[in-house]
Amino acid sequence: MQNNNVALQLARVPRIWRAIIDRRLAPEGLTQTRWLALYHLWQLGDNQSQRDLARALGVEAPSLVRTLDQLAAQGLIERRPGETDRRTKHIFLTPAAMPLLQRIETEINNVMADILSDLSLDEIELFTGLLTRIENKGLAIRDTEQDIEKPTTENANLTPN
Repeated sequence: MQNNNVALQLARVPRIWRAIIDRRLAPEGLTQTRWLALYHLWQLGDNQSQRDLARALGVEAPSLVRTLDQLAAQGLIERRPGETDRRTKHIFLTPAAMPLLQRIETEINNVMADILSDLSLDEIELFTGLLTRIENKGLAIRDTEQDIEKPTTENANLTPN
């Protein structure tokens, strides 16, 4: 079935892209988990809670803790207690992270340029538009299904007979 092939390709392409970036960033001592966490934090901006950064990365917050420990040990991030809830940790990039983030962004752009080098600008524009439509449709389906799965307060208080 053709749709299965499209789904597999949609899953495979980002893995290939990240693997190439991983190889190029290996001399910097960065694993995929670390450079993705750094890059997302940079894109989101400082003062993100660990939970919000984990959500942006698509991982559970406890899974992110080890990576953040490693980044802190490398002097690339700092964790600070939240202003309103001191139990919540917020993450900040250190000045030492900036040159590395510029290198990460350069490699991301270089890899994307290399991968897309055989496509014309019109093909890239068409491809981007199609991906946006697919992403938006997927988000709409996900949100609809999440709304269906959420128990209402009324149903949550019912006990089985």
